[in-house]
Amino acid sequence: MASNMETLIRGAVTKGIGKVADFNRKRLPRPTDAHPYLTGIHKPMTEELTIEALRVDGDIPAALSGRYLRNGPNPALPPDPASYHWFTGAGMVHGLRIGDGKAHWYRNRWVRGTEACAKLGEPIPPGPRTDGFDAPNTNVVGLAGRTFAIVEAGGKPVELDDQLMTIAHNPFDGTLAGPYTAHPHHDPLTGETHAITYRGDEMNKIWHVVLDDKAQVIREEAVAVSDGPSIHDCAITEHYVLVFDLPVTFSMKSLLAGYRFPYAWNEAHPARVGLLPRKGRGDEVVWVRVDPCYVFHPANAFETADGKVVVDVVAHDTMFARSKRGPDSERSRMERWTIDPAAGTTTRAVVHDHPQEFPRYDERLTTRPYRYIYSVAIPGDGAVEMAIADTRLFRHDLEKGTTEARDFGSGRHPGEFVFVPRSAAGAEDDGWLIGLIVDMNKETSELVILNADDFTGAPQAVIHLPHRIPPGFHGNWVAD
Repeated sequence: MASNMETLIRGAVTKGIGKVADFNRKRLPRPTDAHPYLTGIHKPMTEELTIEALRVDGDIPAALSGRYLRNGPNPALPPDPASYHWFTGAGMVHGLRIGDGKAHWYRNRWVRGTEACAKLGEPIPPGPRTDGFDAPNTNVVGLAGRTFAIVEAGGKPVELDDQLMTIAHNPFDGTLAGPYTAHPHHDPLTGETHAITYRGDEMNKIWHVVLDDKAQVIREEAVAVSDGPSIHDCAITEHYVLVFDLPVTFSMKSLLAGYRFPYAWNEAHPARVGLLPRKGRGDEVVWVRVDPCYVFHPANAFETADGKVVVDVVAHDTMFARSKRGPDSERSRMERWTIDPAAGTTTRAVVHDHPQEFPRYDERLTTRPYRYIYSVAIPGDGAVEMAIADTRLFRHDLEKGTTEARDFGSGRHPGEFVFVPRSAAGAEDDGWLIGLIVDMNKETSELVILNADDFTGAPQAVIHLPHRIPPGFHGNWVAD
């Protein structure tokens, strides 16, 4: 815990740096092209909608009762395209309520932070906020019967009601002292929810944060690092939390220049994976080297009988090496990493070589061996910024070593699909895949429900929306 003097000094330095960044931001070169994350498929929505008469093709399963929710950046006020980064737009949560075989409503609501409240003329909801970024834009999750919008790098959780309106900026009822993440992982065997978190103004420390089954923090264990790494996600096994300490780190140069997202590829930062005992001290982490790359998202992870750890990830060759506007991977692929803490090695094997992102799996099997990964194809066209403009969803069969592709058709672009089991004890593919499709042919959207055990078959149901929902980041099914 920082002393009062350290806190005062850090605050003074941060304010000074902020003034320099604000000054230089106005001097950034004006772009000569359209910003890829403010135009086209990514053009922000400008209003909040409530739609109750939704057209449905097919049959919505009667067993589905809850809300499909997704979060993503959607500036409430026009941003400066010279400094705007996709990861920094104010969060907007989209939701559809399903029950009794019907689609009851669609809503989109800005997360009420400084920007949205200024646009809407509303008071800022109560609770502690993160200066400069108080509208989490990356994920939206159900925890202990409540709904939270979340983000990484120091942002505090924001609690939403069932209608997606902001209740409060709520660090888990005051039990969270430090930062949180966009990617908590629930262990179905223990009821705990684990995360690796970091803060933009802390270069030498990250935290392992654990929530109990009531969404109250029961552990915030610090782990020493260097250079301020951007650790977007983690994975858990029965005994470990996996820490992806990879060569994307805080960039003071980018911050002082005025860029909103001050992280960049850093070849001097060693690439490694940490195996932190789930109940161990931060200094008990076992660091294992890996070839340089960057991972936003793993799928599942588990331990083997001979003491190794297996984790499946989407690995990018580099990240934030060329663009100041968004992710700029030149190549990504699905890989299986086998981490050997005794030998100090990580073996990388290719599962599927096409660029892709947003891997999901049957989360009933978290920490255990599993068979299927579902991921979204992304174009491999060599563009500087990573596009969300492919038309295919992949299903990787890890047992057979095969991949199926479902193509939604020209101009129809899927986002992340989440697996929802039909029953608690059903087979791994006994369930539905639910996700949003953007149809750029008509500038409309659809919530599509697929049968996971008939991956390329006809959809179980399609719920039609009369407008384009910009590609966001992460969604979840929050059951009633």
